[in-house]
Amino acid sequence: MDSTRRFGKYRVEREVLDEQRLEEVTQRKTHSDTHPSLTGWIKDSLRCTVPKLKRSVVSILPVLYWLPKYSVWDYGMPDLISGISVGIMHLPQGMAYALLASLPPVFGLYTSLYPALIYFFFGTSRHISIGTFTVLSIMVGSVTERLAPDVDFLKVNGTNLTAEVDITARDSYRVQVAAATTVLGGLIQVVLGLVKFGFVGTYLSEPLVRAYTTAAAVHAVVAQLKYIFGVSPTRFSGPLSLVYTLKDVCSSLPQTHLPTVVVSAVSTAFLIAAKELNSFLSRKLPVPVPVELITIVAGTLISNYAHLNSNYTVSVVGEIPSGLSPPSVPDVSIFGEVIGDAFALAIVGYAISISLGKTFALKHGYKVDSNQELVALGLSNTVGGFFQCYSVCPSMSRSLIQETTGGKTQMAGVASALIVLVTILKLGPLFQELPKAILAAIVIVNLKGMFKQYSDIVTLWRRSKIDLVVWLVTWVSALLLNLDVGLAASITFALLTVIFRTQLPTYSVLGNIPGTELYLDIETHKEAREIPGVTIFRSSATVYFANAELYLEALKEKSGLDISKMIIYKRRQEAKQKRRERRAERRAKRQAKRERRAQRSAKQLSSVPVFSVEEDAGWRDTCMDGNVANKEDQGWAERENGTVFVIPTTPRGSDGHCRWEYLKGGDPDCTSLGWMSELQDGDTTTLGSSSEDTLSRDLERVSLGSLGKWTWDIHSIILDLSTANFIDTVAIKTMKNIFQDFSEIDVDIYMAGCQTSVVEELERGNFFSESITKRHLFASVHDAVLYCLDHREATSFPRYETSVDMHISTKL
Repeated sequence: MDSTRRFGKYRVEREVLDEQRLEEVTQRKTHSDTHPSLTGWIKDSLRCTVPKLKRSVVSILPVLYWLPKYSVWDYGMPDLISGISVGIMHLPQGMAYALLASLPPVFGLYTSLYPALIYFFFGTSRHISIGTFTVLSIMVGSVTERLAPDVDFLKVNGTNLTAEVDITARDSYRVQVAAATTVLGGLIQVVLGLVKFGFVGTYLSEPLVRAYTTAAAVHAVVAQLKYIFGVSPTRFSGPLSLVYTLKDVCSSLPQTHLPTVVVSAVSTAFLIAAKELNSFLSRKLPVPVPVELITIVAGTLISNYAHLNSNYTVSVVGEIPSGLSPPSVPDVSIFGEVIGDAFALAIVGYAISISLGKTFALKHGYKVDSNQELVALGLSNTVGGFFQCYSVCPSMSRSLIQETTGGKTQMAGVASALIVLVTILKLGPLFQELPKAILAAIVIVNLKGMFKQYSDIVTLWRRSKIDLVVWLVTWVSALLLNLDVGLAASITFALLTVIFRTQLPTYSVLGNIPGTELYLDIETHKEAREIPGVTIFRSSATVYFANAELYLEALKEKSGLDISKMIIYKRRQEAKQKRRERRAERRAKRQAKRERRAQRSAKQLSSVPVFSVEEDAGWRDTCMDGNVANKEDQGWAERENGTVFVIPTTPRGSDGHCRWEYLKGGDPDCTSLGWMSELQDGDTTTLGSSSEDTLSRDLERVSLGSLGKWTWDIHSIILDLSTANFIDTVAIKTMKNIFQDFSEIDVDIYMAGCQTSVVEELERGNFFSESITKRHLFASVHDAVLYCLDHREATSFPRYETSVDMHISTKL
């Protein structure tokens, strides 16, 4: 339909597009056209062509895509320098983080070797450095100490008959537990990647991840206190384990080993000073100074020549076997006990990996495949688990070094793995005299960046209170409930905040910006003007089962129409109108009888030229009675126009129903309506009775003034559904009820801005019928407004004056 409408000083001339007309013009494809059937999808998946096979192989092994194009002259030297720098960092971090996992330091070196080589073949990020990471090391440590506590490996010393821990047996079983957990976590990641579940990492929001890593840093510090002070506290597991461990450490402080504290203090002071100097000179240095490696070498030399272990009983790393251990199958019987921990490790490791990978990909202009990253990380963990490695993911510090020192491709990871391999084969035994206090100092100093994340509290307080609550709940949960249960609780709480925000969205009434086709909230935009007779209602969230009822209540509140009370009042008025019509019919019959009697009397007396005074008076009384009845009818119409529902002087239309004009009101006076009900139910008096004046005054009580705030003529309501991306069966039922309820009071309902997917769901939900057609759906709010105004002009009915209008006209 063509429509011309003036908005402000602009004139709009174009066709109004409802959903039915839009489908005719654009020839919208059906769901079956855009989504092939299951049989067709299976056939297409099983169909094998050479290009398709090539794409599949390249997607599984990305190395086949970039390695043939690798330029040694352009990328060889930068990757080599970057790899050596990262490899040097792997050595101290691998051994130090192995202590966090409660494993011998050599297994940290294994973890820095094998997974990096696997990622070279399957990974898509060019700059991340796969290996040990603080958070995952702590999570693995909580598993190993829970399943292999010291008390389970006590043995009696034959010399002095005291119980001692069998360290060899304990460490051997802990390695089995860590390997089994790592393999299971890797398999979970591979399966999730193959089923295209790479988006799972998006459920870990940035505030959640930062709060989680901050809490993990606290766990790491508490775990290293026994090496810093040289004490042997009891390690607890489960909820509140951090509190119990910290309490036990504090109670053990009187037994602090002074030489160990001195080594820890000197190492910490040196590391902090060297790192600050390194940061200050970072712009002038082509490669950062390997502070951790220098500390380890210096500490090993001092410990070896000063005999710290034998003379001062300072705990050292101990025997480091040279060479590589053969692969072994993990103990499958452990899977049932660690499946929850393995899933948590899989999700956290992938979330950190994909966040770092996408950060560097965006900076350097290439793409990272989230599903392939999940597969690559899973294979790195699975294969690494067979070589006694524990769970890995990228490290922020190593990845930054790899990127800032000029790393271009995954070849830098191979170069760093070679450095670790040489260390394991030839240099491992040289670090046997390295004090564990130095490794603990390296761990604590490297947590500086995570502790800086406490500044997020101030930032989030200013930006988003909800994100701040998520941050605090995650931090508290990870501290008190341990890292595995805390992660589940944090994700659950974060999802609940999303549900609450969609359940309690912002509802608004829109108005037009003059001269444009824009419709904005009239409460927040002063220039927005309401369209006369049209209410445009919008929700800021999708309508679904959790907020469908609230949507209906908000619509009633914003439109100012209390549907239930207005429908009840309308039906009572219709019933009263019917009684009035029946009385009018009886009155008309009596009047007709009187007229017939008068005619017969006139015929009988026509031959007699004399009239009696009594008969003349009776005839005049009869005429006067008819005039009075007419006046009474007119008076009733006038008085009835003062009520909420304006009754036309013509009793019924051609369709057999009365046409009503409604007034939009605030909170109707329930007592008045209830009183009216009693009055109407018992109203059997005629207009000529003595109670006429009383009844008239009582009818005027239920008038515009009794409804408080009121405005004229809402004939159409437009539901702006542009924010909805889906609609469920509960919401469809609610929409049907809205159409039916408002049609009872002659208010037309229209929907605008529905996405194609929403329209398809409405079709599948049997929303459309003879009374609700696609003519009620419009491509935009503006189309709906144009249609409402033109439709009401074409079908408008006479507007009857209210008692207020009649009073003013009488005065004039």
